[in-house]
Amino acid sequence: MEPDGEKFPVAVTSPPGSSALASSVTPAIEARELYRFYHVGDDETQALRGVSMEVNRGEIVAVVGPSGSGKSTLMACIAGLDEPDGGFVYINGERLTRRDEKTRTSLRARLIGILLQSGNLFDHLTVRQNVRLKMHLAGQHDAARIAEVLELVGITSRGDAYPPHLSGGEASRAGLAVALAPKPPILIADEPTGEVDAETEQRIVSVFEEHRLNGGAILIVTHSDAIAEHADRIIRIEDGKILKGPR
Repeated sequence: MEPDGEKFPVAVTSPPGSSALASSVTPAIEARELYRFYHVGDDETQALRGVSMEVNRGEIVAVVGPSGSGKSTLMACIAGLDEPDGGFVYINGERLTRRDEKTRTSLRARLIGILLQSGNLFDHLTVRQNVRLKMHLAGQHDAARIAEVLELVGITSRGDAYPPHLSGGEASRAGLAVALAPKPPILIADEPTGEVDAETEQRIVSVFEEHRLNGGAILIVTHSDAIAEHADRIIRIEDGKILKGPR
């Protein structure tokens, strides 16, 4: 699928007195020393233990690891859906952590598309209405964009269907349409192809590739070999810590 030529804005930071040639590009996602603890009675679970990572524009990064390793907790903290107990997250150069809920919600709506295995769609709204709601939350009102994104993921004919009436593959593509509707510079996906067939998985991979070619940043938790093969980098996490090593 050929990119439409639309690029995402690049934030550039320069120290005082430096020239434009010496400027450094701000990462799309920057996480520094993230810690997250959960308590059940007297027991403490260390879900994240000092995790630091970056994702740059035009890059796909896959996060892999065994169940319970901290992958989903990391994604939730980076997306602002959960607050880490320690450390900071910056999105497009803006601090997401230690902000009030209204500010975090605004940053998510403007800058992040979130694709989950389930829960992306409201059952009482049609696919088209779900997409429209996401754009409204991002402060956008563009009927042409709704039609465009439904076509992009190949679900135009199901735009007036309600989520309970969609197949697993259709629901995944509808969720992707919602995530991409406001053209966010950052896409965060947690097991986006966990419940789809090979054809749907390949379509989702193609959409990810186009998003990257247009300058978007993508962070994906996945067990899919097809997704991992398209990643520029693979981050391996185990027991709440990133393992060092190639890719």
